[in-house]
Amino acid sequence: MSLAGTTVIPVNGHGPEDVLVDAEGRVYTGLEDGRIIRIAQEGRRIDTIADTGGRPLGLEFLGADELLVCDADRGLLAVTIAEGAVRTLATEGAGRRLLVCNNAAVAADGTVYFSDSSTRFPVREWRADLIEQTGTGRLLRRTPDGTIDLLADGLQFANGVALIPDESFVTVAESGACRLRRVWLTGEKQGRVEVFAGGLPGYPDNTSTGSDGLIWVAMPSPEVAALSLVRRLPAPVRAAVRRAPLWLQPAPSRTMRALGLDADGRIVHERSGEVDGFHLMTGIREREGTLYFGSLEERAIAMLPL
Repeated sequence: MSLAGTTVIPVNGHGPEDVLVDAEGRVYTGLEDGRIIRIAQEGRRIDTIADTGGRPLGLEFLGADELLVCDADRGLLAVTIAEGAVRTLATEGAGRRLLVCNNAAVAADGTVYFSDSSTRFPVREWRADLIEQTGTGRLLRRTPDGTIDLLADGLQFANGVALIPDESFVTVAESGACRLRRVWLTGEKQGRVEVFAGGLPGYPDNTSTGSDGLIWVAMPSPEVAALSLVRRLPAPVRAAVRRAPLWLQPAPSRTMRALGLDADGRIVHERSGEVDGFHLMTGIREREGTLYFGSLEERAIAMLPL
């Protein structure tokens, strides 16, 4: 099915990368300038909740009155919704600094599962990591007492993180490998890392668990043939490509895709196509039959009733 019927809602800043929706239907998102805003009444009201001083990406609720913020510059943060106070939860994990704290999921007991996309390139050089295929992405876990441990590494640009509703496993998107990995958290498979959904029709970005129990995946672009070609070139040539002006580098398509996956990794919902005034869908959230989209490059979010 297509993305026809999508409503584009302008916001007062660039790059609302992820989206989070509360019980009243208000949408939270983080902007390139460091602000976290709350959008109500389909964009007729926009309030600034906080300013992290960095680059907020993934957002989740952390209890009733706080947001969990994955800030690519400042690490894993908690932000009070009422006052906008920012506190730091982590700036490193498993002995390495968090270079691109990207996306997260929060368990019922407050445990946080979060991704660090690359240990080599910062978020503003995400294209470089995809070209070089550094395989330095990580999935980490922070328990309520502040302990951080490593669940998976060697990931190709670790991105979206989502928990299955029964919390038996957590998934992490590998944008550079067009797949989702699964890490088992309970049972006899506990600790096992395996492919959850492979051969996806594009590059998975942020993910989230919907009110329908599905894992929703934002795919900003189908696979780019030029990128696949560049990846097969010798290392010096790849390095030259990533240092070239952006207009000479492989670029994402304007075709986007939203996938809903069940607990077995099967695609049960799929919407794809282009939307006027909106592209590079990086964030996705399903709530009560409506999809909400964020974008790394637009000055807008979007909504689509299923």
